Amino acid sequence: MSSDATRGESLRAILQRVAAGQLSPADAEEVIQRDQVADMGWAALDLQREARRGHPEAVYCEGKTPDQIVEITRRMMEAGQNVLLTRVRPEAWKELLRRLPKESRTECAIARSLHVACKIVPKKRGVVGVLAGGTSDLPVAEEAAFTAECLGSTVRRAYDVGVAGVHRLMRQADLLREARVLVAVAGMEGALPGVASGLTRAPVIAVPTSIGYGASFHGISSLLTMLNSCSPGISVVNIDNGFGAGFLADTINEIGESRVR
Repeated sequence: MSSDATRGESLRAILQRVAAGQLSPADAEEVIQRDQVADMGWAALDLQREARRGHPEAVYCEGKTPDQIVEITRRMMEAGQNVLLTRVRPEAWKELLRRLPKESRTECAIARSLHVACKIVPKKRGVVGVLAGGTSDLPVAEEAAFTAECLGSTVRRAYDVGVAGVHRLMRQADLLREARVLVAVAGMEGALPGVASGLTRAPVIAVPTSIGYGASFHGISSLLTMLNSCSPGISVVNIDNGFGAGFLADTINEIGESRVR
């Protein structure tokens, strides 16, 4: 058995090779066990997450050095997996742009996110809509949008549509009608997801941000508003958690895709 013959293959692909007589059960077991975890001493990469969840493990970069981030990226790409780097610190950003392969890299500076791809991600037909209440919410909104795009979703954005001028949201009627799932990002009082949910059939993922004046308590006010919304069909992620919202939106989109087929 070639050491690289099955590296990066999904569990289903490995089992198909066993069924076709191209791989013995013993070799398949060895590959699965070998590719489960990459123990780097200071990190243990879950290399089977893509087989289980459909997407590889993302890398939260806060607290990691550029050397560690580059080494994690290298190891994951060797295993045939794309790499999504989130929350890259400003002081590490330029160094990562210098050291990571430009030809396979996309970046979103406002979201502090990078994506390094070694294979093409199939595009989903369903649309993920990302709404942002105000310009100050864009770093979180773009983290959600960029995450969903890197995972294969088509994303349409509608920014600065907060409820202080609700007519701005009403102008997005086509998006509210077309989206398979909506991500609504807002600080201050956090009313945008509840209003959006009342105007669409799509599930709404609410993302509170830490934007606001003193009584917003760094996002607690908008979080509580979203949790207490009287409009059904809303789920709420943590404060400023654009990545979690983007991942969940893509997951919902993927489920809808399988039903369309």
